[in-house]
Amino acid sequence: MEKIWVYDTTLRDGTQGENINFTAEDKLRVSARMDAAGFDYIEGGWPGANPRDTKFFEMAREVSFKSSRLVAFSSTRRPGIPAYKDQNLKALAASGAKVAALFGKTWDLHVEKILGTTLSENLAMIKTSISYLQKKGMEVFYDAEHFFDGYKHNPAYAVKTLVAAAEAGARFLVLCDTNGGTMPHEVEKIVAAMAGEIGSLRLPGGKAPGIGIHAHNDCGLAVANTVAAVRAGAVMVQGTVNGYGERCGNADLTSAIPVLQAKMGYNLLPAEGLAGLRRLSRFVSEAANMIPVNNRPFVGESAFAHKGGVHVSAVMKDPVAYEHMDPAVVGNRRRVLVSDMAGKSNVEYKAREFGVDLDEKGNGWDKKKLIAEVKKMEHEGYQFDAAEGSFELLLKRKLGLFNPPFEFKTFLVTIRKEEDRPCFAEATIKISVDGKEEFTAAEGDGPVSALDNALRRALRKFYADAVDSMRLVDFKVRVIDGREGTAARVKVLIESRDRENIWNTIGVSEDIIEASWQALADSFMVPLARLNKSKKK
Repeated sequence: MEKIWVYDTTLRDGTQGENINFTAEDKLRVSARMDAAGFDYIEGGWPGANPRDTKFFEMAREVSFKSSRLVAFSSTRRPGIPAYKDQNLKALAASGAKVAALFGKTWDLHVEKILGTTLSENLAMIKTSISYLQKKGMEVFYDAEHFFDGYKHNPAYAVKTLVAAAEAGARFLVLCDTNGGTMPHEVEKIVAAMAGEIGSLRLPGGKAPGIGIHAHNDCGLAVANTVAAVRAGAVMVQGTVNGYGERCGNADLTSAIPVLQAKMGYNLLPAEGLAGLRRLSRFVSEAANMIPVNNRPFVGESAFAHKGGVHVSAVMKDPVAYEHMDPAVVGNRRRVLVSDMAGKSNVEYKAREFGVDLDEKGNGWDKKKLIAEVKKMEHEGYQFDAAEGSFELLLKRKLGLFNPPFEFKTFLVTIRKEEDRPCFAEATIKISVDGKEEFTAAEGDGPVSALDNALRRALRKFYADAVDSMRLVDFKVRVIDGREGTAARVKVLIESRDRENIWNTIGVSEDIIEASWQALADSFMVPLARLNKSKKK
């Protein structure tokens, strides 16, 4: 299997995405996970550009990476300034990183119009910057910014910038589709031409640098362009976990890696690293405070989900019928959804998944009756394909297999409006756990927030660790039929997560507070019921 180097830039290019932000401590934790996954290079940021990145590189000096090498990022020297006087390069050399990634201009438009210098000075900037860092003992990669646009506009000059970097000793020449507008067939053709051009150079030491690819996703083609580049001779892929990045993001490594390794046979990560991709994706989304995308290929919650009864029946006989690969290869799992489109196979599969032995006569609730009940409830507004947590509880309750971790007694919610203060809510709640009643109160920004805070306060006395690790991440209210106006039934969907899992619950009622309570109570019931079960084992 041909080795393809994995270069992650989540901690630098990924943070340029809207609403993406990591603290220095977050960066250290994320880089540790990437190291454990077997990534070859981790770009930590731009030392000297901001206090956060400077602090990260200071902290990273105390860390010993097993698989990865930490990379510091910066630009080539400024025009007209010797490399040893350039503040960016000095900060790079002092960062403690052993690898430097320098970006430079390869598009003549950027050199002359944006940077305001000459073509010859730009070539000198590339050469002297790389040489300076090499003399400081650093391995240097050259990121050819806007390479594909530059090559299409002035191919001769774009090639000269690569030759300058190669002659200065850059180990990798990374071709960047910075604007994200290049098509896969163009990428494949241009990368093949560059692999030939650079491979034919006679350089000091006799070894030509490898070609890398850095693709942005403005046309939705970043992963396709990455694959096209590897087919044409690129040996390094750059990207970010979950595709985070500026504008439309970067090539998503959680897709690019399994495509290249699991589907095409290249060697990028050890098997355990590939099998940990889903966990890594979740960990990075948590660190970035971003809700995971359910339909993200390979690692998304819906990537191997089946809803139609015909599909489920076929998958139960042979998963290959409706799955392009084994979900376990990337650490994911097969999911079967239950809805008004479900058949017996759906219910049977879900029962097995929840550890329930369901037969045609068991407990008076056979599969046909369960399906009929589900379809009736879906007609009333429930949506179990979007609320698997509530369906698990429903199934076990109907079969008499559910031992509730707490019992609801009463709640009272009041909403107050005071002058010069937004509306706020107060909630009092009484629950019972193993016969012990707990009565508590809390405030919140709204009625659901107040109920959530009050329920947490009550449950924390019995399930402190589990309650503290879980949080509500999404709350949706939908009117089922607006023809009834303010008397219409509503459904409330709540998405919750802890350190490892995400689950969804639902409530339906004519009263929005009651529907919210149903979904909220279920959202706590799901992990606490599993916790109780594991304790009994």
